Amino acid sequence: MIQIETLPWASEAKCLQADPDTFFPEKGGSTREAKRICAECPVRSECLEHALEQDEKFGIWGGLSERERRKLKRLAS
Repeated sequence: MIQIETLPWASEAKCLQADPDTFFPEKGGSTREAKRICAECPVRSECLEHALEQDEKFGIWGGLSERERRKLKRLAS
């Protein structure tokens, strides 16, 4: 498992200043706060690209949930 802090763009990620649990809510939990933080993040696109490349199964990455990322991948193929 890769540590986000080791990615070249990660030092600018807004999520590093937030509670990690915000980005990995319990099933059925709210993703609103994580998505709000992502919306203000200067490396949102890099984060989303990473999640798509690594096929991240859990959490909010680049402002999208796992379900939203799956849909995006389907639409792109």
